Amino acid sequence: MKIAEIATLLETGAPLGRIQGDRDLTTAYAGDMLSDVLALGGQPDVLLTGLVNPQVIRTAEMLDTACVVFLRGKAPTEQILSLAESCGVCVLTTGKEMYEACGLLYGAGLRPAQ
Repeated sequence: MKIAEIATLLETGAPLGRIQGDRDLTTAYAGDMLSDVLALGGQPDVLLTGLVNPQVIRTAEMLDTACVVFLRGKAPTEQILSLAESCGVCVLTTGKEMYEACGLLYGAGLRPAQ
């Protein structure tokens, strides 16, 4: 699955930051506890969260996560977007709740990071 497909499914509008357009995304993780994300055995290609702060981008950078999706209509600040750009992380925002966003992505073939 490509970032553009995720953006369409989640009705996010235009992706922000650097897009790794040719990268095939296969796994995702959803949560607001960054320690849980870091404790995963594998890396998620997509991270869905309602937490909006620079640490989310730093976590994504450490795990080589291609895309962060901010949920529930939460908007990243310019500082977060600038950091995402410099780290090579694409940012999407959606008004959808975590449950709905995960269901849509799972139904489209994205699988849990393990």
